[in-house]
Amino acid sequence: MLQQFGDEIWIADGPGIEAIMGFRYPLRMAVMRLADGSLFVWSPIELTGALHAQLDALGPVRHIVAPNTLHHLYIPEWKSAWPEARLHAAPGLSEKRKDIAFDEILGDTPSTGWAGEIDQVVMKNAIADEVVFFHVKSGTVLFTDLIQHFAKGWFKGWRALVAKLDLMTGPEPAVPRKFRLAFRDRLAARAALARILAWPAQNVVMAHGTPVTGEGRAFLGRAFRWLKPS
Repeated sequence: MLQQFGDEIWIADGPGIEAIMGFRYPLRMAVMRLADGSLFVWSPIELTGALHAQLDALGPVRHIVAPNTLHHLYIPEWKSAWPEARLHAAPGLSEKRKDIAFDEILGDTPSTGWAGEIDQVVMKNAIADEVVFFHVKSGTVLFTDLIQHFAKGWFKGWRALVAKLDLMTGPEPAVPRKFRLAFRDRLAARAALARILAWPAQNVVMAHGTPVTGEGRAFLGRAFRWLKPS
């Protein structure tokens, strides 16, 4: 069910999904209501009847966003529910999901549908290029997989050890080690990070982990300290 997270932004948690080697991930989506009353849906989760009703009460769904090449599972069912909505894909996803007719490939420039209300920047990564968004009205930055955090005890046995080594279960959300190693072009990554750190961030929402509320810019500086030039 949707929970209001800030001014004109809501979040909802969905059933987890099982990834490679039996790792189970919780899922979170976000919805932002634009100035024209329409809804921008980020990284949609499984669509239930209750969620559908809540969204209809907020406004018409006009933009459905797959922010990286890993978060696309539920896009077809959302398009079926709101056939007039535009589908926006992270770079590389249209080649991966040829069965989905995306309307726009996301880049570093916001679409005309949300320009001035939501900013964005692409962080190129060998695992999955990710489009990071900033919702201006609530001061919220949205990360999909580049920042993660799992509570102690979420993973069991050898998976818990792997998650610890991958920096997924530390004291606060962090960039997993595998994603750090997959930033092949550090100069491009630092340029993208500079744009992100320039945002007046208060909060950070991620698909896998408890949101950070307050002092978002300081948190992001800590999370990406390893990427800054020495």
